[in-house]
Amino acid sequence: MKREIHLFPSSPHSCLPLSVLSIPQLSHFEISNTQDMATQDPHVIADLVKSLETAQKAKKGETKFTCKKNTFVVAGTNNVTVDSWKFMDWDYKHAGLPTYARGLFTTRRRDNIPEIATRGYDKFFNVGETRTTEWRNIEKNTKGPYELSVKENGCIIFISALEDDTLLVCSKHSTGGRDDTKLTHAQAGERWAERHVSSVNRSVKDLARALRQMNVTAVGELCDDTFEEHVLAYDEASSGIYLHGLNYNQPDFQTMSCDQVHKFADDWGFKKAKFEVFDDIFRVQSFLEGCAETGTWDGRETEGFVIRCQLSDNGSGPYRNWFFKYKFDEPYLMYRQWRECTKAVIGGKHPKIRKHEKVTEEYLQFARRILMKNTKMASDYMNNHGIIALREEFLKERGLNGSELIALEAKKQNDARETNKNVILEPIASLGCGKTTVALALVRLFGWGHIQNDNIPKQKNKPKKFAFEVSHALGEHSVVIADRNNHQRRERAQLMDDIYPVLPDAQFVALHYVHEPKAEMLPAIREFTRKRVLQRGDNHQSIRAGTNAQDETIGIMEGFLGRFEGIDTTRLPDENFDHVIDLDVCASSRENLETVVKALHAAYPRLVPTMPTAAALDEAINASLNDYRVDKDLSYSYGPRQKPKNKTKNPQTNDLLTEPTDPTPETLSKKIEYFNISLPTTQITTILHSLFPPTTSPETSRLYNQLVNSRRLQPTFHVTLIHRASKKDHPDTWDNLATRYIDTQTKNPVIDPLQSPPTLGSARVRLERLVWDNRIMAFVARILPAEGGEGEARTAVAEWPCANHIPHITVGTAAPDVKPKESNDLLRRWVEVGSGGETGIFEAEVEGVKVVDGVVGLVMSRGKY
Repeated sequence: MKREIHLFPSSPHSCLPLSVLSIPQLSHFEISNTQDMATQDPHVIADLVKSLETAQKAKKGETKFTCKKNTFVVAGTNNVTVDSWKFMDWDYKHAGLPTYARGLFTTRRRDNIPEIATRGYDKFFNVGETRTTEWRNIEKNTKGPYELSVKENGCIIFISALEDDTLLVCSKHSTGGRDDTKLTHAQAGERWAERHVSSVNRSVKDLARALRQMNVTAVGELCDDTFEEHVLAYDEASSGIYLHGLNYNQPDFQTMSCDQVHKFADDWGFKKAKFEVFDDIFRVQSFLEGCAETGTWDGRETEGFVIRCQLSDNGSGPYRNWFFKYKFDEPYLMYRQWRECTKAVIGGKHPKIRKHEKVTEEYLQFARRILMKNTKMASDYMNNHGIIALREEFLKERGLNGSELIALEAKKQNDARETNKNVILEPIASLGCGKTTVALALVRLFGWGHIQNDNIPKQKNKPKKFAFEVSHALGEHSVVIADRNNHQRRERAQLMDDIYPVLPDAQFVALHYVHEPKAEMLPAIREFTRKRVLQRGDNHQSIRAGTNAQDETIGIMEGFLGRFEGIDTTRLPDENFDHVIDLDVCASSRENLETVVKALHAAYPRLVPTMPTAAALDEAINASLNDYRVDKDLSYSYGPRQKPKNKTKNPQTNDLLTEPTDPTPETLSKKIEYFNISLPTTQITTILHSLFPPTTSPETSRLYNQLVNSRRLQPTFHVTLIHRASKKDHPDTWDNLATRYIDTQTKNPVIDPLQSPPTLGSARVRLERLVWDNRIMAFVARILPAEGGEGEARTAVAEWPCANHIPHITVGTAAPDVKPKESNDLLRRWVEVGSGGETGIFEAEVEGVKVVDGVVGLVMSRGKY
C-alpha cells in the first residue's frame, strides 16, 4: 500500500509523493506515524529554539544544564546559516532537557519559520553507565525486536537537506565552514556522499530532495584511513560512509528500523553497518557477552554494538525508540591506549598506562625503535596516519593478535595470583616514612620474613650481603620484606640484579612512599618525618636522634630527600616491578598498612586469602609501635667514624703496631670528582616538554624527539659548579667548595661518604633558555641564593661559585660518544654566533620565571682511599 504524503508547502518539491523518491517500504508502526513525523510543527520548533536560546544565554547556576550555540554559514549557499546546539555529556543523564539529541542543527526558512535542519540520535549510554542501562532495568523496561548494529570505528556524519535542495553534511557539531584550509570531517563526509550517490547514478541534489521529503537526517560513520585513522583498520575497499540511521527531524526521538536503513543505503550507494535481530533480551545478553570474550564478531575485531529497541519508563507502556550500547573493552581499549601513549611519547610527554602495563611497555619500546629511524612517521602519526600500520607491525613481530596477547597477559596475571612464594616487598622510602613499622605489622599478621638493612654492620659489599640475606630468607618464608630505603634507582637495580640469578621467578612488589612532585610534597613530608624521627630518639640502629644534635639528624634526612628518586615504571629497573603500591608518607602507618594488605589480597589471593579484621590491623600496628626495641647500635655508620686498626711492623724492633687507616675528611676530599647543584627531575622534564608542543616543526624538534625516543635524556639533572679537571684553572672555586665539604663532614659525618656524600646546602636555579644542536641539548641556568630573588644573584654566585663561564644543565646527548662536557663548547659557540640560519644551533626561551630548588652536593670517585 502506498501513501502519498505532501510536505512543506514552501518547498518546490512538496507535490512529489514519497513513492517517486524510492522511499523504502515502511513498517506498520512507521506508516501510522509517518504523517506526523514527516512534517515539522513550526510552533513546536519555535518553542524548542526559544528554550535553547534561553539556556544558552543563562548565567552559571540559573539552569540545571549548559547549552552552547555555534552558528555556521553553509558552504555553497547565499549565506544560509545553521545553528549547532551542544550540551555537556553529563547533562544528558539529567531530566528536563529541551531535547536529548546529540548533534542538533536548526535554521530558518526563507519565510523566517524555524526548523530542525539536522538531528542526531538521542545520547545513548553503555551498559551499566546509568541506572536505565543496568541489565536488570533493561530486562524490565524494554521490549523487542532488539536490533544489534555493529559499531563501526570512525567519526559520525549527519546528512540532511535545506529547503533549496542543498545537501547539508555535518560532523557532530560542525558544518566544516567555507574557508577552512584543512579538510574537515564534514567536508570529507560530503566528498564521500558524492561518491556514494554517483555510484548509483544519482546526484547529491536527488539525495537532498529525498531526505527533505522524508524530513529525516541520515546518520553514518565515516571510516577512511587515508583521511583519519582511529583504532580499527579500513582498507580502500572497506572505506566510506556506513549508514546506520534515519532519524526524523523532530524534537522527540523517532528513527527507522535497520531494515529500512539498509534499503535506503542500497538505493543511494552507501555502505551498510551489519546488524543482528533478537526478540529476547536474554539472548541479546548472551550474544554480546560471547562476542566480548574475544572482542570480535563475524571474524573481525570491533568496538561493540548499538542496540535499538523500545523503552517504557514503567515497563508497561507507552514505548518509545531507545538505544543503548555494549562496548567491548578489549582489544579495542588496548589499541586506543597504544595510540594515545605513542602520541605522548612523540610529544615528549609521560605516557599514561592504565592497563596492560607489560605488553604496552613492550609495544612502546618497539614504537620508539621504529619512530627513531623515521621522523616523518612520527609527524604523520600525530596527524592520525600510520597508527594501524605501526600496531600491525608490532603484532606481526610478536606473532599474536590483540586478543591473543590479552589472553596471554591474563594467563600470566592468573599465574601471579596463584603465586605462593618468592615475593619480595621492597619499600621505596626516605627516613621517617614508617616503612619498618608497616613491615613489622605485616610480620605480625602473616609471619613473613623481614630483613633490615640497618641490622647489617657496615662492611665491604654490604648491598650484596643484604640481597643474600633476602634470598636466604625466602627459603623459609613465602614473602620477605627487603627493609631498606631503596630510594635511588641504583639500589633497586642492585637488589634485582643480585636476586634474579638466584631466584628467576622472584616477584618484586614496590611499597612506594610517594615523594613527587617534590616541590609540592616535600614541605609536608619534612614536617611529618622530622617529628616522627625526633620523637623516636635513639630507638634506631643508625640514627641516634636522642643523642646526636638535632641539626645532624636533620642533615642526614635532607640527604635522603634530596637523593630520592620515585618509581618510574617506564624505565629500568622500575619496569621490572610486578606491582607498585603507592603509599602516603603523611598518612598514619595504620592507614598505609591497610592499603598494602588490600593490594596484596587482590594481587596474591593465595598469600593473603582473607582480609584481616580492623581489630587485627590495629593490634598489629600497636605491637610494632610499642614492642619494637633496637638491640644493635650501629650508629657509627652515621656518626663519628670509628678508627679501624691496621697491623704493621715497627721497622726498628719488628714489633706489630697498629695505625689508624680510616680516612679523614681532608683525605676524602681528594676523591671528589665534581661539585654540583642537584635538581628535581620531574620539574626539569616538565619545563623541557612544555617547550616542544605537538605543533613544533620536525626540524626544530628532531634532537628532542631523538632524546625522548632513545631514552637519552639525562636520568637526573644538575648544574656542575666545578669539575676536578678545572681545579688548576679555578683553584679558588675548588678550594672554597672543598673546604665546605671538609667542614660539613667533620661536623656531621655521614655513612659511607663515597656512596652517599653529604649535602652542602641549598640553592635556587632559574632556567632561562634551552640551547641545542644536532649533538647535545642544555638549559642556560642562573644560580640564585636559597632565599631571595634575582637581585641577589651576585651574592649567590659568591655563595656557590661556578667555574663554568655559563652555568647550565645538560639535558641529553645524541649518542654515548657525545660527552656532557660538550655543553660548554655548544654554549660558547652560541654566544659567539647565535642561533638559527647556518649556525646549526637552536634555542627556545623559557617563558615566565621558572625557578627550581636544588641541593648542593658532590660526586666522588669509587675505589680505595
